[in-house]
Amino acid sequence: MSSQAERNKAIVLDFYDKGLNQKDFAAASKYLGTYIQHNPTAEDGPEGFRKFLEFLKTTYPQSHSEITQVFVDGDFVILHVHAVREPGTRGNAIVDIFRLKDGKIEEHWDVVQPIPETSKNKNGMF
Repeated sequence: MSSQAERNKAIVLDFYDKGLNQKDFAAASKYLGTYIQHNPTAEDGPEGFRKFLEFLKTTYPQSHSEITQVFVDGDFVILHVHAVREPGTRGNAIVDIFRLKDGKIEEHWDVVQPIPETSKNKNGMF
């Protein structure tokens, strides 16, 4: 992996932990550039991300996201995540895609799938 790819990976991992797990906008926001949001339920820009973290703090203060896989392709960092908003629940399987430019997160896409109670195979989602 190139040094730039390693740097992008480190940026996204720190951003994710500071933002989604610690819910610390000030610490996470240093990594945000324009932050074009492709999730139709979230607002664009750093202010949209701040509002999302406030929602998590208020509504799901114990939420936690475990990154199970990380993929890097140039300016793109892709995470496979097990996100649990309330302890004791199955949570969601999420794929988060981030595009970086000059060390800042410029764009975000995500796909969210609830973890079902049963599965037709024994492979698991992670």
